Amino acid sequence: MLVSSLICMATAIYFEARGEPMAGKIAVANTIMNRVLDDRFPNTVCDVVTQGPTYSWKEGYPVKNRCQFSFYCDGKSDLPANQEAFEDALSIARLVIDYQMPDLSEGATHYHANYVLPSWAATKTRTVTINNHVFYRWQK
Repeated sequence: MLVSSLICMATAIYFEARGEPMAGKIAVANTIMNRVLDDRFPNTVCDVVTQGPTYSWKEGYPVKNRCQFSFYCDGKSDLPANQEAFEDALSIARLVIDYQMPDLSEGATHYHANYVLPSWAATKTRTVTINNHVFYRWQK
């Protein structure tokens, strides 16, 4: 397992699901891995987590609030402040990347918080709701 993949996955789990129960954290990580395995998305964990448009005048700088994973381009620091929660995310990331956890997302490639309804949700197949996240599969 690449260390960068582990850090990217753990950071995504931390910022996207740290307030969720274990199942919710695992399902977010499963969603990232499902994207890695889907040829419509980038093929590495880090590339999936950082996917989104970038400014042409500043290469590699993400367009604010346009990323696939909102924490990555919300303009806030991506450094975890709670070390214990980040260690928990690292443990989950390691297990999911090594395929030692079941896919609790049921094949999801997308998810959103339950208090929003993005327009893309109508074009995907809903798989499961875990606490505050609703998961969807993008059919081939």
